[in-house]
Amino acid sequence: MNFDFAFYLFMGSLITGLIWALDKWYLSPRRQTKDMTESKEPVIVEYAKSFFPVLAIVFLLRGFVVEPFRIPSGSMIPTLNIGDFILVSKSSYGVRLPVINKLVLGDSKPQRGDVVVFRYPPDPSVDYIKRVIGLPGDRIVYREKVLYVNDKPVSRAFVSQYTGPGEVRANEHTEALAEVMHSILLKPGYLSPEGEYQVPAGHYFVMGDNRDNSRDSRVWGTVPDENLVGKAVMIWMNWSDDGIDWKRLGNMIE
Repeated sequence: MNFDFAFYLFMGSLITGLIWALDKWYLSPRRQTKDMTESKEPVIVEYAKSFFPVLAIVFLLRGFVVEPFRIPSGSMIPTLNIGDFILVSKSSYGVRLPVINKLVLGDSKPQRGDVVVFRYPPDPSVDYIKRVIGLPGDRIVYREKVLYVNDKPVSRAFVSQYTGPGEVRANEHTEALAEVMHSILLKPGYLSPEGEYQVPAGHYFVMGDNRDNSRDSRVWGTVPDENLVGKAVMIWMNWSDDGIDWKRLGNMIE
């Protein structure tokens, strides 16, 4: 089991809840004096009563509703910038038990074009974010900066030279994955991983929108269904060396 933040939230909620319950049903009655007044409760009980509701609420919200996630790298530029803080819907692909990530309700699956957060297959203690390119059974080819899905080239159109943060000498294109229209970056003359890939059952092929600066399924393989964390839905904050980029706040992720 990977001991991540969800695990520590769970343990904190469990321990403080047990202390609170033990005091309420066992210790508190025994502290009463003969004149039926109660002596001062221990400090650890005071702390448990203060922290338990907060920890429990955060654990439930983060485990079943939404989870915050910070973009640490430029692999999803121009869709997501370094310093973006996003919200991840935890129920988009079914309800999973926190910590063990076991699916218990619902059977919704990622669609082509979704931006997903998942546990990095080589090291599941680390969360990654990429875009779903291939679904189970798909044949994916990436060659000479052209993406093919089931032997059909994915439509794209040149927009302009990219002038945003995080990259230089890159061109911005729009790409159509199923019904999802999104932006990607390509760097002329820059070599990136390419090849032919068959997506196994129960797995997904993912790539970064910054195609020439992303380590993704072209390098370390596909993402199994059990590694899914949720769907990225909104940017709620952006904080970089230049301060807050107010124009990005509240933007939905396409």
